[in-house]
Amino acid sequence: MLSPKKVKWRKQQKGRMRGVALRGNTLTFGEFGIQASTPGFITNRQIEAARVAISRHTKKGGEVYIKIFPHKSLTRKPAEVRMGSGKGSPELWVAVVKPGRIMFEVKGLDKATAHEALRVASYKLPVKTKIISKFVESK
Repeated sequence: MLSPKKVKWRKQQKGRMRGVALRGNTLTFGEFGIQASTPGFITNRQIEAARVAISRHTKKGGEVYIKIFPHKSLTRKPAEVRMGSGKGSPELWVAVVKPGRIMFEVKGLDKATAHEALRVASYKLPVKTKIISKFVESK
């Protein structure tokens, strides 16, 4: 699972996800990618599940690039605990994803295989996505 090695402050506020992604919104390494259409938190487990789905579907051919990292911690209080007495302990790590952010890229695959692998991976993610390509498709 992905998680930061060392953080300066363990507990963070949730924040807001307004607007669109200004960074990470273009294909840089690969030829095909998954782009977020809605905002959301993506946990380290969901990132790993999507990565495994892509690598299994491509039969370890081509290259997979993960363009998001879970930097933010989310806290939870235990079940049946009274209100108050401080903030809960960090439970999971999430990546903040805004619309337009490219989350995964693949390279070295034909169009049909890449499209199908990214489609399978998009089912593992909690945000609406679309598959994009570096190549201009003529009609």
